Amino acid sequence: MIDIKSVLGRLGIEEINSGVTTGTNWLEGKGAVTSVHSPIDGKEIAKVKNASIEEYEEVMTNAQAAFKIWRKMPAPQRGEIVRQIGLALRESKEDLGALVTYEMGKIYQEGLGEVQEMIDICDFAVGQSRLLNGWTMHSERPEHRIMDQYQPLGVLGLITAFNFPVAVWAWNSMIAAIAGDVVIWKPSSKTPLSAIATQNIIVKVLKENNIPEGVFNLCIAKSSVLGDNFAADKRIPLFSVTGSTRVGKRVGGIVGERLGKSILELGGNNAIIITPSADLNITIPAIVFGSVGTAGQRCTSTRRLIIHDSIYDDVKKRLISAYNQVVNKIGNPLDADTLVGPLIDQGSVIDFKYAVEQVQKEGGNIIFGGEVLKGEGYESGNYVVPCLAEAKNEFHIVQEETFAPILYMLKYSDFDEALEIHNGVPQGLSSSIFTQNVREEQLFISEVGSDCGIANVNIGTSGAEIGGAFGGEKETGGGRESGSDSWKAYMRRQTNTINYSTELPLAQGLKFNLD
Repeated sequence: MIDIKSVLGRLGIEEINSGVTTGTNWLEGKGAVTSVHSPIDGKEIAKVKNASIEEYEEVMTNAQAAFKIWRKMPAPQRGEIVRQIGLALRESKEDLGALVTYEMGKIYQEGLGEVQEMIDICDFAVGQSRLLNGWTMHSERPEHRIMDQYQPLGVLGLITAFNFPVAVWAWNSMIAAIAGDVVIWKPSSKTPLSAIATQNIIVKVLKENNIPEGVFNLCIAKSSVLGDNFAADKRIPLFSVTGSTRVGKRVGGIVGERLGKSILELGGNNAIIITPSADLNITIPAIVFGSVGTAGQRCTSTRRLIIHDSIYDDVKKRLISAYNQVVNKIGNPLDADTLVGPLIDQGSVIDFKYAVEQVQKEGGNIIFGGEVLKGEGYESGNYVVPCLAEAKNEFHIVQEETFAPILYMLKYSDFDEALEIHNGVPQGLSSSIFTQNVREEQLFISEVGSDCGIANVNIGTSGAEIGGAFGGEKETGGGRESGSDSWKAYMRRQTNTINYSTELPLAQGLKFNLD
């Protein structure tokens, strides 16, 4: 078993920690002192001194000043700083992965995987720093040239969720950094220590390269201190928010009211369509990982199965068999044999129990799990048995996202019906189809198919690579993070028309003659 006390020491986590820094300079943390408890055993890990509103203002002042310097550094040089951050993360991968596990509850393999995502996006961003490309267009006017280019935007306000306490910071901050932006990070109050550890890891890079204070900022604060006023701050042109649809609507509404920009990565109600030709030998493992991995607390966790009625009973039988294997591997996520750890807190346990009860009230049938585990090893009260429920898509509870391991099994008869069921929810993040039928596969990813931001074929809904743009549609928010051309959201676009002639012809052939 991993020695957490030693891990905390190497990551610079003390008994009481400041939660506010401008990069290398840690402020006192004059706000409330909060305790952080592990969902694994319920024990206190450490305390955090939250930021006061005055300290937020100090952070913002530093961020604005740093932006004026950082934006003028050539993008490839900014990429070099990101490269070094990636190296620093490599050196601390095991320790940071262990802390993510202990503070959030995902199994250690997933904790390591999360840090690997951080490293991967650093590698991606280094290359992207030389590819912030615009376009050059031919002008209709002689001796004129038109081009567009991308310029740094300013301060990025970043709000992250507990389920990926450090990876989402990297998705946003590394891309923002090579774009020339500076970041003020407000992490989840449930997982602040992973954020503090991350800042401790990168501090050496910042010092060795004389990076100005204010490029990579951390501001842990209660929502009563830094909440709506954070979103309303006109000094922040762009907000990136990962969280529930409810939170996204509130923050997005406040930012939108002042015509600011936002990247919203919100709730998902992710489904897999299982067709008669599906290879069940790969389908079942994908379903199980997607539904019980991270204890069902991923934005991309599989929530619904849409199964052809001709294979429904076979899929059901195989899933029950697979879930029976999982039951024996629920426990301490720091143990190498564990596959499912705890939910983050009692609030999530209550949500899980409510969903189990509600689906039955609406006419559904629990065919596996749904219990809260008690006894030795489960003293925190946060461990549950993943649940399989037969349901209908129109159930109110099925239309909602329950951030816990409950999987709804739905039947379909023809492919058009499957697509209608699939798209018949308010959310639109991730989706998948398992089929050997090329027509079904192509229809699923066509304009009449999945309405989600992510549509996979013969892989599950969960576990996206960093190279693609990550995000969804409808109540998922419409934002995109990470790879592809997501970098454009962190920059302002500018069109330039350049006249190198001695004349002044007007567009569209207009005449405006002066004597």
